This record gives sequence, C-alpha cells and structure tokens, in this order.
Amino acid sequence: MIARINRLDTQLANQIAAGEVVERPASVIKELLENAIDAGATQIDITIEEGGIRLLQVRDNGGGIHPDDMPLALARHATSKIRGLDDLDAVCSLGFRGEALASIASVSRLSLTSSHEDTGLGWCVQSEGRDMVASVTPANHARGTTVSVRDIFFNTPARRKFLKSASTEFGHIEEVIKRLSLANFHVGIQLQHNGARRWHFKPATTDIEQLRRVSTLCGQAFIEGALPIDTDVTGLRLFGWLGSPSMARGQADMQYFYVNGRVVRDKVVSHAIRTAYRDVLAPNRHPAFVLFLELEPSAVDVNVHPTKHEVRFRDQRWVHEFLARSIHRGLAGLKTELYASQQIATEPVVTSDTLLTLTPQPTEQNNLLPAYNPITRSTTAYQAQDALADYLAPLRDTVSAPVSRTETADMPPLGYALAQLHGIYVLAQNAQGLIIIDMHAAHERLMYERLKIAWQTGRLASQPLLIGQTVAVSRAEAELVEPAKAWFTQLGFDVDRIGEETLAVRAIPALLHKADLAGLIRDILADFKTHGQSYRVEEAINDLFSSMACHGAVRANRALSLPEMNALLRDMEATEFSSQCNHGRPTWRQFSLAELDKLFWRGR
Repeated sequence: MIARINRLDTQLANQIAAGEVVERPASVIKELLENAIDAGATQIDITIEEGGIRLLQVRDNGGGIHPDDMPLALARHATSKIRGLDDLDAVCSLGFRGEALASIASVSRLSLTSSHEDTGLGWCVQSEGRDMVASVTPANHARGTTVSVRDIFFNTPARRKFLKSASTEFGHIEEVIKRLSLANFHVGIQLQHNGARRWHFKPATTDIEQLRRVSTLCGQAFIEGALPIDTDVTGLRLFGWLGSPSMARGQADMQYFYVNGRVVRDKVVSHAIRTAYRDVLAPNRHPAFVLFLELEPSAVDVNVHPTKHEVRFRDQRWVHEFLARSIHRGLAGLKTELYASQQIATEPVVTSDTLLTLTPQPTEQNNLLPAYNPITRSTTAYQAQDALADYLAPLRDTVSAPVSRTETADMPPLGYALAQLHGIYVLAQNAQGLIIIDMHAAHERLMYERLKIAWQTGRLASQPLLIGQTVAVSRAEAELVEPAKAWFTQLGFDVDRIGEETLAVRAIPALLHKADLAGLIRDILADFKTHGQSYRVEEAINDLFSSMACHGAVRANRALSLPEMNALLRDMEATEFSSQCNHGRPTWRQFSLAELDKLFWRGR
C-alpha cells in the first residue's frame, strides 16, 4: 500500500521544529535574552523556578512590540529582524529566523506581554489550540516585554523525561546568562532562582566596570593572569582577554569566543587558537580566554544552524591566519607584565623577527660581565651534539650590566641573581621582591626559540631525497596537491601528483628525515582542505626542536657563576614566551615583599 502525503498540523510542525531550537530550559533563556538584547534593552530581569522546568520569565525594558504585530509575535517565520535576502546576507542582530517563540510556545505554556509606549498599557498574546491561533488581550505593562514560559515539555513527555535535575538545568541556564553577560556590558542583568537573587549586574560602561564583571563571571585569578588584547587589520578586529599559559585548565570550560557579539563554536576559530597556544601549553591542558572578533556582517554567514552557534566565514583562511598570528603575538607580550608592574620605561618587546639581530653595543659597564654562551658552557652531554653547532650560536656576544643596585626602581624586570639553590633554581632580587627561576626550564625555552628562529629565517634547509618516495592518497587528497603546491614548497617539500591516487615526494624538510612521511603528507592535505593552510610541518619540527632544547639545556647540579645567572636573566627578558618552557611549565615565580613579610609576621 502506498503511503499518502499529508500536511502536518501547525502545532506538530512547530514541535518538530522545536527539537532543533529548544533542547532544554537553557535553550529557551538563550532565545529570550537574545530577543531582549535585539530590542535594545538596557535592563533584563530573569526569574527562574525549579531550574526553569516550572517557570522561565524574562522581562526587559526594550522597545516593545507594536499592538498590530502582537498576533504575529508567536507565529512561525515572523520576525522584525530581516525583510529580504539582502538582509540575510548581512545579519546584524542575534535573532532573525522567526522560529524561536513559535517553537517554545508549542512545547510550553507561553504568554508574552508587551508595550511600546510609556503609558503603562500593553497587550498580552497567547497561543491556543492545535492550530496555535493567537489570542490577544489588553494588559498593564511598562515599556518593554515580558515573556513567561511555564511547564516546559508538558505536552511532550518523551522530551520532558530527558531533562536533568533542577540544579543541573539551572547550571546550564547560568552558563547561558554568563556567556551573554560577557558580550553585552551595556546591559544590566538580574537573575533570581526560587525567589533568591543570584546575580545582579549593573550596566558596565567603563573599563573598570567591565573588568569587574569579567572578574565576577570568570574569577579574579583569570583577570590577574590575563593579558588584554586589541588588534585590528583591514576589516577584522580582535579584542578581549587572553589567559596566560600558566593558568591553563584541565577542561575547556572557560573559553568564550564571540563573532559580532554572538557566542560561537567554530572549527576554524578553535584550530586557530590551538595553533597560537601550541607550544606554550602543557599536554592535555586548555587555554582560558574571553575574545571578541568583529568583521563585516557580510563576511560571515550565521544562518548555518537553527541554534546559531555555528558560523561560516567567507574567507576562512584569512580569518584563521589573523586569529592565530594575533593571539600568538599577544601571548608573546605576556612577558612584559613585569615591565608594566614596575612602571618603568621599557624597550620594545623582542619578537622572533628581531631576536637574531639583538646585539647590544659593549659599554664600559657591560664589559664587567663575561659573555654568556649557553652552548660552550653546557655539560658534556650537551657538547656532544656536534650536529647542532651551526644552529646553536650564542644569543649574543655581550650582556647588559646592572645599574646601581641601590636604585631598585631602575632594576630590570627579573632583577639580579643572588645565588643558586640545590643546583636547580636561581634566586634573584628585583624591585618587587624575590624571584625563583628554574634554570633548566628557562634555558630550554631560550634554546627552543632560537632553533625556531633559525628555521623560520631559512637556515634550516630542505633535503632532496636520493630516491623519491611515493605516497598513496585518495583521489580527493591528490587533487589538492596542485593548489597547495606553493604551500608545500614553503614547508620544504617537493611534491607532485604522478597518478590519480599517487604522489611523488622528492624533497622533505631536512630535520624531518625520520618522520612518518605518508602520515605527515595526508595530515597537511587535510589541514589545507579545511583551513587553507597547514601547520603540521611546523608542529613536527617544533616537536623535534623541543626535544633538542630539552636535551641541550643546562642540567641540574650545573654550577653557574653570578655573571652567568645574570646573563640568563637578561636573555629571558629579551625572549618571547620566556615565562613558560616549551612543555608549558612555568620558568619563574615572583614572591612579593608583602608575601615574604606575611610568612614571618612582619608588620603585625
């Protein structure tokens, strides 16, 4: 028997659509808050009962809804955000699909009361019956809108049984409110749960007020260890706060990324951030950040999924490159925190682009210290690495000598060495107090950065293969070789397609002669297909550099003289990422005089 086609009734169609929009009470709160923000609200009051299972209510002081539009308020595909295809190509609002309220109303008891005037009079709309016909009645209401959602999933028991406990559902609601609060500092937000006030944020208009909100939501430790970032190029701007590698977390639970004010989870963004943090994090650790990306609305497609969590960039490669480089440079600036805390004039931050040319001119003062050469002063095990001789030249021939030690305000950020502890740590005094340096970790980072610079400046070459190797790939992967030809060449490969599913490799990066060639080629092609570029070779070479630096760095129980220790400190100040070794471990810790006084009850 042939099944006949029939039209679904309105309520059933909306309930099916609700499966994409309304997953749990937190999904409802997200949609209602976005509507309130789009309406221009500066104050939003949220009332929750039993984790949102019994009641979800959002009241705002936005522009309200015109009385003539009230019957359409709960209709599907009815919205004030867009009117035509051109508007869809450049969406500036958080909501625009016209599905949320209709979907919510189909699985709950929803009422919407709104007024667009200051008369105190408004209208209330509810949907009734299987056809969800809107019923509009007069109501008293100040300017703005109130949406009350009761008994979510009361008419869909199969969905309701998947809800968790009230405390769990409320936890998801708090996370949604937290994400939107971080992106809308101009909006005051008050949250009540079961009659108790949980949060109360006033509109944050100044930098201090915004920092206070971030501190409340993300913790004081995040603000204390984060670096503000604000960078822009043509058509792109990235700003916010980068968590330092030392405060990385075991879970990716403090990562907030916004595109034009919309919180998103995007593969291109995630990959770019992982790339920027790739050699400053310990294994299985996740960075913390609150970042905002602004670009032309026409350059990003937000109409990818009904929840609007996913976006698609028009030029993914350009966005990926901008994010990775901006965050990487921002992290390199973390080492300047000591300069800022000392409030002294500083030299520009030394980056990998300038470190090789950093050779201070000898002066009468700095001749007092012997040259510090981390290579020639290393242990026997390190000196045995003759193959590295061309790459491991001294960081500099001379080092800066200290100014008068009585002038603590003029001390360099890491101060001056006092002694060596158990052959492992260097103790130094700076203007703030005491610094303890892990000499192996610090030296390891210095060597690692120098090896990377040597490779980036072309001093580590490509190696032709005596006998070319063939690599079997899929046809789709083989078709990517020609578009990626220039990229392969830049990475040190000579790769050609010699068959529908066969590649010929005639040259590889010299340092990767022991790598899994076939796997590396496939990974590069996969990255190129997804992101338009690949960091696989750089990551593989950096892994090798990390191992070389670890084995080559000064070992425990290696006695250093005071001039050698001071030279190490100066090199750390001039090297980016010197606060962490390449495995993510911190290289130094600061202990203030106040902290030391507290240990001995001084000042009580």
